[in-house]
Amino acid sequence: MTVSEQTDAAREALRPHAEHAFAGELKALAAADDRPRPARWKLSPWAVCTYLLGGTLPDGTLITPKYVGPRRLVEVAVTTLATDRALLLLGVPGTAKTWVSEHLAAAVSGDSTLLVQGTAGTPEEAVRYGWNYARLLADGPSREALVPSPVMRAMGEGMTVRVEELTRIPADVQDALITILSEKTLPVPELGQEVQAVRGFNLVATANDRDRGVNELSSALRRRFNTVVLPLPATTEDEVDIVSRRVAQTGHALDLPAAPEGLAEIRRVVTVFRELRDGVTADGRTKLKSPSGTLSTAEAISVVTGGLALAAHFGDGVLRPGDVVDGILGAVVRDPASDRLIWQEYVETVVREREGWQDFYRACREAAA
Repeated sequence: MTVSEQTDAAREALRPHAEHAFAGELKALAAADDRPRPARWKLSPWAVCTYLLGGTLPDGTLITPKYVGPRRLVEVAVTTLATDRALLLLGVPGTAKTWVSEHLAAAVSGDSTLLVQGTAGTPEEAVRYGWNYARLLADGPSREALVPSPVMRAMGEGMTVRVEELTRIPADVQDALITILSEKTLPVPELGQEVQAVRGFNLVATANDRDRGVNELSSALRRRFNTVVLPLPATTEDEVDIVSRRVAQTGHALDLPAAPEGLAEIRRVVTVFRELRDGVTADGRTKLKSPSGTLSTAEAISVVTGGLALAAHFGDGVLRPGDVVDGILGAVVRDPASDRLIWQEYVETVVREREGWQDFYRACREAAA
Protein backbone atom coordinates (compact mmCIF):
# COMPACT_ATOMS: atom_id res chain seq x y z
CA MET A 1 0.00 0.00 0.00
CA THR A 2 1.41 3.40 -0.98
CA VAL A 3 1.66 6.35 1.43
CA SER A 4 -1.24 8.01 -0.41
CA GLU A 5 -3.39 4.90 -0.05
CA GLN A 6 -2.52 4.66 3.66
CA THR A 7 -3.52 8.30 4.12
CA ASP A 8 -6.84 7.73 2.34
CA ALA A 9 -7.51 4.61 4.42
CA ALA A 10 -6.78 6.51 7.64
CA ARG A 11 -9.10 9.32 6.54
CA GLU A 12 -11.94 6.85 5.98
CA ALA A 13 -11.38 4.98 9.25
CA LEU A 14 -14.13 5.37 11.83
CA ARG A 15 -11.49 5.88 14.51
CA PRO A 16 -8.04 6.59 13.06
CA HIS A 17 -5.00 5.61 15.08
CA ALA A 18 -3.46 8.49 17.01
CA GLU A 19 -0.43 8.70 14.70
CA HIS A 20 -2.78 9.23 11.75
CA ALA A 21 -5.37 11.46 13.40
CA PHE A 22 -2.69 13.84 14.71
CA ALA A 23 -0.05 13.33 12.03
CA GLY A 24 0.22 17.08 11.38
CA GLU A 25 0.92 17.86 15.03
CA LEU A 26 3.49 15.06 15.32
CA LYS A 27 5.26 16.28 12.19
CA ALA A 28 5.34 19.87 13.44
CA LEU A 29 6.67 18.76 16.82
CA ALA A 30 9.40 16.66 15.20
CA ALA A 31 10.48 19.63 13.07
CA ALA A 32 10.63 22.00 16.06
CA ASP A 33 12.15 19.47 18.47
CA ASP A 34 15.86 20.12 18.99
CA ARG A 35 16.17 18.36 22.36
CA PRO A 36 17.95 15.03 22.93
CA ARG A 37 15.91 11.96 22.00
CA PRO A 38 16.36 8.49 23.50
CA ALA A 39 17.33 5.75 21.04
CA ARG A 40 14.68 5.17 18.35
CA TRP A 41 12.29 7.76 19.80
CA LYS A 42 10.50 9.92 17.24
CA LEU A 43 10.37 12.85 19.68
CA SER A 44 12.21 14.00 22.78
CA PRO A 45 10.54 13.50 26.17
CA TRP A 46 9.77 17.24 26.25
CA ALA A 47 8.01 17.04 22.88
CA VAL A 48 6.06 13.93 23.93
CA CYS A 49 4.75 15.82 26.98
CA THR A 50 3.86 18.79 24.81
CA TYR A 51 1.99 16.48 22.43
CA LEU A 52 -0.08 15.02 25.28
CA LEU A 53 -0.70 18.21 27.25
CA GLY A 54 -0.88 20.72 24.42
CA GLY A 55 0.96 23.96 23.74
CA THR A 56 2.06 26.39 21.05
CA LEU A 57 5.25 25.86 19.05
CA PRO A 58 7.64 28.72 18.15
CA ASP A 59 6.20 28.81 14.60
CA GLY A 60 2.68 29.29 15.98
CA THR A 61 1.51 25.71 15.47
CA LEU A 62 -1.14 24.84 18.05
CA ILE A 63 -0.80 21.43 19.69
CA THR A 64 -4.15 20.35 21.08
CA PRO A 65 -4.23 18.71 24.52
CA LYS A 66 -4.85 14.96 24.41
CA TYR A 67 -4.96 14.61 28.19
CA VAL A 68 -6.26 17.07 30.77
CA GLY A 69 -4.67 16.36 34.13
CA PRO A 70 -1.61 16.96 36.32
CA ARG A 71 1.46 17.71 34.24
CA ARG A 72 3.73 15.92 36.68
CA LEU A 73 1.94 12.61 36.08
CA VAL A 74 2.58 12.87 32.34
CA GLU A 75 6.22 13.81 32.93
CA VAL A 76 6.73 10.80 35.20
CA ALA A 77 5.04 8.49 32.65
CA VAL A 78 7.18 9.76 29.77
CA THR A 79 10.37 9.63 31.83
CA THR A 80 9.60 6.04 32.82
CA LEU A 81 9.49 5.02 29.15
CA ALA A 82 12.94 6.55 28.70
CA THR A 83 14.32 4.16 31.34
CA ASP A 84 14.45 0.37 31.50
CA ARG A 85 11.28 0.13 33.62
CA ALA A 86 7.88 -0.59 32.13
CA LEU A 87 4.93 1.73 32.77
CA LEU A 88 1.63 0.74 34.41
CA LEU A 89 -1.25 3.20 34.07
CA LEU A 90 -3.69 2.48 36.87
CA GLY A 91 -7.08 4.03 37.58
CA VAL A 92 -10.83 3.63 37.77
CA PRO A 93 -12.76 3.15 34.50
CA GLY A 94 -12.93 6.21 32.30
CA THR A 95 -9.71 7.93 33.42
CA ALA A 96 -8.24 7.83 29.88
CA LYS A 97 -5.72 5.04 30.54
CA THR A 98 -6.11 3.52 27.07
CA TRP A 99 -6.22 6.96 25.46
CA VAL A 100 -2.98 8.00 27.16
CA SER A 101 -1.22 4.72 26.35
CA GLU A 102 -2.14 5.03 22.69
CA HIS A 103 -0.87 8.60 22.43
CA LEU A 104 2.32 7.75 24.31
CA ALA A 105 3.07 4.96 21.83
CA ALA A 106 2.21 7.19 18.86
CA ALA A 107 4.49 10.00 20.04
CA VAL A 108 7.40 7.79 21.15
CA SER A 109 7.43 5.16 18.39
CA GLY A 110 5.17 6.59 15.69
CA ASP A 111 3.06 3.42 15.88
CA SER A 112 0.35 2.68 18.44
CA THR A 113 -0.81 -0.59 16.86
CA LEU A 114 1.53 -2.98 18.70
CA LEU A 115 -1.19 -4.04 21.13
CA VAL A 116 -2.08 -7.00 23.34
CA GLN A 117 -5.71 -6.80 24.45
CA GLY A 118 -6.10 -8.43 27.83
CA THR A 119 -9.09 -10.72 28.40
CA ALA A 120 -9.81 -13.81 30.46
CA GLY A 121 -8.96 -15.85 27.37
CA THR A 122 -5.72 -14.15 26.35
CA PRO A 123 -3.25 -16.98 25.56
CA GLU A 124 0.47 -16.99 26.26
CA GLU A 125 1.10 -16.78 22.51
CA ALA A 126 -0.27 -13.22 22.56
CA VAL A 127 2.59 -12.21 24.85
CA ARG A 128 5.38 -14.50 23.57
CA TYR A 129 4.95 -16.04 20.11
CA GLY A 130 2.92 -18.57 18.17
CA TRP A 131 3.45 -20.85 15.19
CA ASN A 132 2.33 -21.10 11.60
CA TYR A 133 1.22 -24.70 11.97
CA ALA A 134 1.24 -25.45 8.23
CA ARG A 135 4.93 -24.55 8.04
CA LEU A 136 5.64 -26.16 11.40
CA LEU A 137 4.22 -29.49 10.23
CA ALA A 138 5.91 -29.26 6.85
CA ASP A 139 9.38 -28.09 7.87
CA GLY A 140 9.58 -28.37 11.65
CA PRO A 141 10.43 -25.51 14.04
CA SER A 142 12.15 -22.58 12.32
CA ARG A 143 12.19 -18.79 12.49
CA GLU A 144 10.09 -18.77 9.32
CA ALA A 145 7.37 -20.80 11.04
CA LEU A 146 7.38 -18.60 14.14
CA VAL A 147 4.64 -15.95 14.45
CA PRO A 148 5.88 -13.09 16.63
CA SER A 149 3.60 -11.45 19.16
CA PRO A 150 3.35 -7.65 19.32
CA VAL A 151 5.71 -7.82 22.32
CA MET A 152 8.32 -9.79 20.35
CA ARG A 153 8.04 -7.37 17.43
CA ALA A 154 8.50 -4.37 19.72
CA MET A 155 11.58 -6.01 21.29
CA GLY A 156 13.17 -6.62 17.91
CA GLU A 157 12.35 -3.19 16.49
CA GLY A 158 12.96 -1.07 19.59
CA MET A 159 9.39 0.18 19.88
CA THR A 160 6.70 0.71 22.49
CA VAL A 161 4.14 -2.08 22.95
CA ARG A 162 0.84 -1.70 24.77
CA VAL A 163 -0.89 -4.26 27.01
CA GLU A 164 -4.48 -3.31 27.78
CA GLU A 165 -6.36 -4.54 30.88
CA LEU A 166 -3.36 -6.39 32.32
CA THR A 167 -5.28 -7.65 35.36
CA ARG A 168 -7.81 -9.41 33.14
CA ILE A 169 -5.08 -11.64 31.71
CA PRO A 170 -4.69 -15.03 33.48
CA ALA A 171 -1.91 -15.04 36.07
CA ASP A 172 0.24 -17.63 34.27
CA VAL A 173 0.13 -15.55 31.09
CA GLN A 174 0.97 -12.37 33.02
CA ASP A 175 4.07 -14.09 34.37
CA ALA A 176 5.39 -14.56 30.84
CA LEU A 177 6.20 -10.85 31.02
CA ILE A 178 8.57 -11.21 33.98
CA THR A 179 11.60 -12.41 32.00
CA ILE A 180 10.84 -9.95 29.21
CA LEU A 181 10.74 -6.98 31.58
CA SER A 182 13.61 -8.00 33.86
CA GLU A 183 16.09 -9.66 31.48
CA LYS A 184 14.90 -7.89 28.30
CA THR A 185 15.00 -11.24 26.52
CA LEU A 186 12.41 -13.68 25.20
CA PRO A 187 13.64 -17.28 25.10
CA VAL A 188 12.56 -19.48 22.17
CA PRO A 189 13.48 -22.95 23.53
CA GLU A 190 12.08 -24.76 20.46
CA LEU A 191 14.86 -23.15 18.40
CA GLY A 192 17.50 -22.94 21.12
CA GLN A 193 17.51 -19.17 20.61
CA GLU A 194 16.36 -15.98 22.28
CA VAL A 195 15.18 -12.57 21.14
CA GLN A 196 16.97 -9.71 22.84
CA ALA A 197 15.27 -6.34 23.16
CA VAL A 198 17.05 -3.54 21.33
CA ARG A 199 17.31 0.01 22.63
CA GLY A 200 14.03 1.87 22.43
CA PHE A 201 11.89 -1.07 23.55
CA ASN A 202 9.46 -0.55 26.40
CA LEU A 203 5.98 -1.56 27.48
CA VAL A 204 2.92 0.41 28.61
CA ALA A 205 0.23 -1.55 30.45
CA THR A 206 -3.15 -0.40 31.75
CA ALA A 207 -5.15 -1.83 34.64
CA ASN A 208 -8.49 -1.03 36.20
CA ASP A 209 -8.74 -0.16 39.90
CA ARG A 210 -12.13 -1.86 40.01
CA ASP A 211 -10.64 -5.16 38.81
CA ARG A 212 -8.48 -5.81 41.86
CA GLY A 213 -8.76 -9.47 42.68
CA VAL A 214 -9.70 -10.56 39.15
CA ASN A 215 -6.12 -11.56 38.36
CA GLU A 216 -4.05 -9.61 40.85
CA LEU A 217 -0.50 -8.90 39.68
CA SER A 218 2.17 -10.94 41.40
CA SER A 219 4.66 -8.97 43.47
CA ALA A 220 7.41 -10.12 41.09
CA LEU A 221 5.60 -8.64 38.10
CA ARG A 222 4.46 -5.48 39.89
CA ARG A 223 8.10 -4.70 40.76
CA ARG A 224 8.90 -4.56 37.06
CA PHE A 225 6.54 -1.60 36.59
CA ASN A 226 6.59 2.01 37.57
CA THR A 227 2.93 2.70 38.43
CA VAL A 228 1.23 6.00 37.58
CA VAL A 229 -2.30 6.42 38.92
CA LEU A 230 -4.53 8.49 36.61
CA PRO A 231 -7.15 10.36 38.65
CA LEU A 232 -10.64 11.40 37.66
CA PRO A 233 -10.83 15.00 36.37
CA ALA A 234 -10.21 17.33 39.30
CA THR A 235 -12.88 19.90 38.51
CA THR A 236 -16.17 20.16 36.66
CA GLU A 237 -14.55 22.54 34.16
CA ASP A 238 -11.80 20.03 33.40
CA GLU A 239 -14.33 17.27 32.80
CA VAL A 240 -16.56 19.49 30.64
CA ASP A 241 -13.49 20.38 28.57
CA ILE A 242 -12.55 16.72 28.12
CA VAL A 243 -16.08 15.67 27.17
CA SER A 244 -16.49 18.59 24.76
CA ARG A 245 -13.22 17.85 22.95
CA ARG A 246 -13.83 14.11 22.65
CA VAL A 247 -17.44 14.56 21.55
CA ALA A 248 -16.31 17.00 18.86
CA GLN A 249 -13.72 14.49 17.59
CA THR A 250 -16.17 11.59 17.62
CA GLY A 251 -18.93 13.67 16.07
CA HIS A 252 -16.62 14.73 13.25
CA ALA A 253 -15.77 11.09 12.50
CA LEU A 254 -19.49 10.23 12.44
CA ASP A 255 -20.42 13.28 10.34
CA LEU A 256 -22.65 14.61 13.10
CA PRO A 257 -23.35 18.35 13.00
CA ALA A 258 -21.46 20.54 15.44
CA ALA A 259 -23.61 21.61 18.36
CA PRO A 260 -22.21 24.78 19.91
CA GLU A 261 -25.48 25.23 21.78
CA GLY A 262 -24.93 21.82 23.36
CA LEU A 263 -22.39 23.04 25.94
CA ALA A 264 -25.16 23.58 28.51
CA GLU A 265 -26.29 19.96 28.16
CA ILE A 266 -22.71 18.70 28.34
CA ARG A 267 -22.28 20.62 31.59
CA ARG A 268 -25.51 19.11 32.94
CA VAL A 269 -24.46 15.56 32.06
CA VAL A 270 -21.07 16.08 33.71
CA THR A 271 -22.68 17.65 36.79
CA VAL A 272 -25.11 14.74 37.21
CA PHE A 273 -22.32 12.18 36.82
CA ARG A 274 -19.97 13.96 39.24
CA GLU A 275 -22.63 14.45 41.92
CA LEU A 276 -23.82 10.86 41.83
CA ARG A 277 -20.23 9.60 41.64
CA ASP A 278 -19.10 11.74 44.61
CA GLY A 279 -22.24 11.15 46.68
CA VAL A 280 -22.80 14.86 47.28
CA THR A 281 -24.17 17.83 45.33
CA ALA A 282 -21.77 20.35 43.83
CA ASP A 283 -22.50 22.89 46.56
CA GLY A 284 -21.79 20.28 49.24
CA ARG A 285 -25.16 20.78 50.93
CA THR A 286 -26.91 17.53 50.08
CA LYS A 287 -25.54 14.04 50.51
CA LEU A 288 -26.55 11.53 47.84
CA LYS A 289 -26.56 7.78 47.39
CA SER A 290 -24.16 6.60 44.68
CA PRO A 291 -25.38 4.03 42.11
CA SER A 292 -23.51 0.84 41.26
CA GLY A 293 -22.15 2.13 37.93
CA THR A 294 -18.86 3.97 37.54
CA LEU A 295 -20.33 7.06 35.79
CA SER A 296 -16.97 7.71 34.18
CA THR A 297 -15.92 10.49 31.85
CA ALA A 298 -15.91 7.95 29.02
CA GLU A 299 -19.58 7.18 29.71
CA ALA A 300 -20.39 10.91 29.73
CA ILE A 301 -18.78 11.18 26.29
CA SER A 302 -20.91 8.26 25.08
CA VAL A 303 -24.11 9.81 26.47
CA VAL A 304 -23.49 13.17 24.80
CA THR A 305 -22.46 11.57 21.49
CA GLY A 306 -25.65 9.49 21.50
CA GLY A 307 -27.64 12.61 22.27
CA LEU A 308 -26.07 14.43 19.32
CA ALA A 309 -27.02 11.55 17.04
CA LEU A 310 -30.62 11.71 18.29
CA ALA A 311 -30.73 15.48 17.77
CA ALA A 312 -29.26 15.19 14.29
CA HIS A 313 -31.42 12.34 12.99
CA PHE A 314 -34.69 12.77 14.88
CA GLY A 315 -34.63 16.39 16.02
CA ASP A 316 -33.67 19.83 14.82
CA GLY A 317 -29.94 19.36 15.34
CA VAL A 318 -29.90 21.21 18.67
CA LEU A 319 -28.88 19.15 21.69
CA ARG A 320 -31.67 19.27 24.25
CA PRO A 321 -32.36 17.58 27.62
CA GLY A 322 -34.56 14.92 26.04
CA ASP A 323 -31.66 13.82 23.84
CA VAL A 324 -29.35 12.99 26.76
CA VAL A 325 -31.71 11.85 29.52
CA ASP A 326 -32.19 8.31 28.19
CA GLY A 327 -28.44 7.88 27.94
CA ILE A 328 -27.96 9.12 31.50
CA LEU A 329 -30.67 6.74 32.70
CA GLY A 330 -28.92 3.84 30.98
CA ALA A 331 -25.58 4.76 32.58
CA VAL A 332 -27.00 5.26 36.08
CA VAL A 333 -29.46 2.38 36.33
CA ARG A 334 -27.32 -0.76 36.12
CA ASP A 335 -29.13 -2.53 38.97
CA PRO A 336 -32.86 -2.11 38.20
CA ALA A 337 -33.86 -2.50 41.84
CA SER A 338 -31.51 -0.23 43.80
CA ASP A 339 -30.19 2.14 41.12
CA ARG A 340 -33.65 3.14 39.89
CA LEU A 341 -34.61 4.27 43.40
CA ILE A 342 -31.35 6.23 43.70
CA TRP A 343 -32.04 7.95 40.38
CA GLN A 344 -35.64 8.80 41.27
CA GLU A 345 -34.55 10.27 44.59
CA TYR A 346 -31.88 12.36 42.86
CA VAL A 347 -34.38 13.66 40.29
CA GLU A 348 -36.97 14.63 42.91
CA THR A 349 -34.66 16.10 45.55
CA VAL A 350 -31.95 17.72 43.42
CA VAL A 351 -33.00 18.17 39.80
CA ARG A 352 -36.55 19.32 40.62
CA GLU A 353 -35.33 22.07 42.96
CA ARG A 354 -32.38 23.31 40.87
CA GLU A 355 -32.86 26.68 39.23
CA GLY A 356 -32.79 26.56 35.42
CA TRP A 357 -33.17 22.78 35.28
CA GLN A 358 -36.94 22.55 34.85
CA ASP A 359 -36.67 21.44 31.21
CA PHE A 360 -34.24 18.73 32.30
CA TYR A 361 -36.59 17.70 35.12
CA ARG A 362 -39.51 17.33 32.67
CA ALA A 363 -37.34 15.23 30.36
CA CYS A 364 -36.37 13.00 33.31
CA ARG A 365 -40.01 12.52 34.25
CA GLU A 366 -40.96 11.66 30.66
CA ALA A 367 -38.12 9.15 30.39
CA ALA A 368 -39.10 7.50 33.69
CA ALA A 369 -42.70 7.18 32.54
